[in-house]
Amino acid sequence: IAHKLDRLGIPFIEGGWPGANPKDGEFFRRIQEQPLSQAEVVAFCSTRRPGAKANEDAMLVPIVAAATRWITVFGKSWDLHVTEGLRTTLAENLEMIADTITYLRSRDRRIIYDAEHWFDGYKHNPEYAMSTLKAAADAGAEWLVLCDTNGGTLPDRVGAITQAVKNWVDEYSSQYSRQIQIGIHTHNDAGVAVANALVAVQNGASMVQGTINGYGERCGNANLCTLIPNLQLKMER
Repeated sequence: IAHKLDRLGIPFIEGGWPGANPKDGEFFRRIQEQPLSQAEVVAFCSTRRPGAKANEDAMLVPIVAAATRWITVFGKSWDLHVTEGLRTTLAENLEMIADTITYLRSRDRRIIYDAEHWFDGYKHNPEYAMSTLKAAADAGAEWLVLCDTNGGTLPDRVGAITQAVKNWVDEYSSQYSRQIQIGIHTHNDAGVAVANALVAVQNGASMVQGTINGYGERCGNANLCTLIPNLQLKMER
């Protein structure tokens, strides 16, 4: 499947979470023996645990050993999930994001940062949600991916919030002379994953995360079989 996606022209192929289960580990071992022609294979992981240090976190050992140039790191954007899910402080969550990305950058990895539950977090506490993106950008993330993890945000809100992030990213990139790019990651629980991805692109996103035929957890992810022709043939992207 990875080689077929490579031939199709998909630029990033997220292969799983090295160390999370034997299947994911085997994929990364085999892909080193059968390299792709143009696509970047990407390992996936969370930020480090609360109260730990990234360079001492055993979870990150197989991530680095997977030997991918790019790593997707996901972290918490919603203050509710920080305090009630992780049972830690808002400040510690920012440190978890920064420490994890800084460590992986020190190992010569390039970072895609997935802002988990982004839209719910932004609607609840926009100031804190934006501070999580800044923590990731300051630590060296090159992509900030806005995730509608619950799949419940409607296109008008996705468009407005993505535009707000784009305005901030443009100002940040100008101030620090370092280009940050925006991505979008949508779920289909409300039946609008494709619509949300398209409206995000219209408002500044230049990476769309999705799956073939929309397969994914719960009601699925954005369907690349619909998105790619819409983007290329109708939006000329």
